[in-house]
Amino acid sequence: MRYGVAGALALALLSMPAQAADIAAGKAKAEVCAGCHGENGISQTENIPSLAGQQDQFIQWQLVFFRAGTRKNEAMKPIVEQLTNEDIRNLGAYFASLEPAKAPPDEDPDLSAKGAQAAAGRRCPSCHLDSYAGTKGVARLAGQREEYLVKALHDYKSGQRVGGSQAAMTDVAYPLSAEEITALAHYLAHL
Repeated sequence: MRYGVAGALALALLSMPAQAADIAAGKAKAEVCAGCHGENGISQTENIPSLAGQQDQFIQWQLVFFRAGTRKNEAMKPIVEQLTNEDIRNLGAYFASLEPAKAPPDEDPDLSAKGAQAAAGRRCPSCHLDSYAGTKGVARLAGQREEYLVKALHDYKSGQRVGGSQAAMTDVAYPLSAEEITALAHYLAHL
């Protein structure tokens, strides 16, 4: 039932008459986001994702899932309850307009090679693109915080993370070993 409600909300959001998003309004609304997700959407906080350069539609969908309660996060709950559909459109456009975080230098290219192998074996580029920049409702993974990627993969593997692409990501993450998760996260964080 809960997934049906979230799907209906997301469909309603996406089927509304197209209005140009207001990036300036999104920037103003995002001031509250900076406390966790960092200035200009680049997180400096462990296990908190960077939002800069993330796909517009992906941001919108995640905010809808948080607001509907299908994706749970106690810190996000009071924030998303206050967001209108227009706020969500504006936030998506704002974060998508920002320059993504620069990947740190890769200090362990052997681990990255193992991660690239895991990504190819799980067909990650088929959804996230060869560049791992994501597309539309699919997340940008390139340059994301490494420990956040580890956490997200473990959450998908355990079924703890729901909302959005849960079925596809659970199928991808479930068979991954802890070592493969570590390598995959390292590889993606350093792209």
